[in-house]
Amino acid sequence: MGIWASGGSASELFEALGLGLYALMTDLRKVRPREERAVSASGEDPTELVVAYLTELLVLEQTDRFLGRAIHARPVGDPPTAIVASVSGERFDPERHTARTEVKAVTLHDLVFDAARGRARVIVDI
Repeated sequence: MGIWASGGSASELFEALGLGLYALMTDLRKVRPREERAVSASGEDPTELVVAYLTELLVLEQTDRFLGRAIHARPVGDPPTAIVASVSGERFDPERHTARTEVKAVTLHDLVFDAARGRARVIVDI
């Protein structure tokens, strides 16, 4: 299973990838931006950064059952090798949220992060 994203900047790509990850797990229309969480990650290059960043978002869901609804990402470097993001959302509520696909890990397999062309693709293990 994968996440395909597009955006006009590296920030928009990271935001779209993060929301795409959460959309695999639940219906985002039912998630309210009640709480805010800070996330940071780094990597040797942009592809490693994408995996580290999405893994941090996945850890929020796995440990706190936190689902993101909005993300504001600030990549650092050109090309980006670090990121600081603010994630707004709430904890999973089985009475309101639908559990979709359980994502177990984010992979480097066929990963594409092309900020110049405004596209990204990430394959996840389910």
